[in-house]
Amino acid sequence: MTAQQHYISVVIPALNEEEPITDVVRGCLATGIPSEVIVVDNASTDRTAERAREAGARVVAAARGYGRACAAGVRAVSRECDIIVFLDGDGSDCPELMDRLVSPITNETHDFVIGSRTRGEREPGSMNAQQVLAGYVAGWLIRPIYAVKYTDMCPFRAIRHDALAQLGMKEETYGWNLEMQMRAARAGLRILEVPVNHRCRTGGESKVSGTLRGTFVAGSRILATLLRVATERA
Repeated sequence: MTAQQHYISVVIPALNEEEPITDVVRGCLATGIPSEVIVVDNASTDRTAERAREAGARVVAAARGYGRACAAGVRAVSRECDIIVFLDGDGSDCPELMDRLVSPITNETHDFVIGSRTRGEREPGSMNAQQVLAGYVAGWLIRPIYAVKYTDMCPFRAIRHDALAQLGMKEETYGWNLEMQMRAARAGLRILEVPVNHRCRTGGESKVSGTLRGTFVAGSRILATLLRVATERA
């Protein structure tokens, strides 16, 4: 089946992304793939929500926290939704590559497809050394537990809606992406990692790598998530 024969929802968590969000939403719609684009306003203090609506997105609100925003977006998708695509609202992900993530699912060969920025082409400065290393280290730690090889915790990903609903996601902050990858592996989903390109953000400030505190907090949450999911009972 083609993407046009599926109801595909795009979920974009956004916190103070008024500069890039218009182009991100329009870039998603220009692919002709999504049936709807949902921007989750993660308690922004700027015009993120207004500009997202103007660009053609449906906007929902969520309390601060990356995982809370993703979960709110999932709750907001239409009942007809078959596939959910996640990407960030800062302009760093490349929506024009969305078909790389969606096609393996619409072709029914995979259930969960995650982009790998470390395997794709990265614009200089788009990822710092800590982010690249974190993706490899997380993958190295996960592989002996679940026998799945990851090289990144990229936010640009697609998953069958019904499969995601069965994972029992709990993380409310920065560990959401890693938790999904671990739970998907433990659930035995058909997983594929594909190279995706990555750009420098086109506006706003990184909540993870923009400050030393942000890097430390995100790293701590990701590590805590890895330990929690790895040690909990299936």
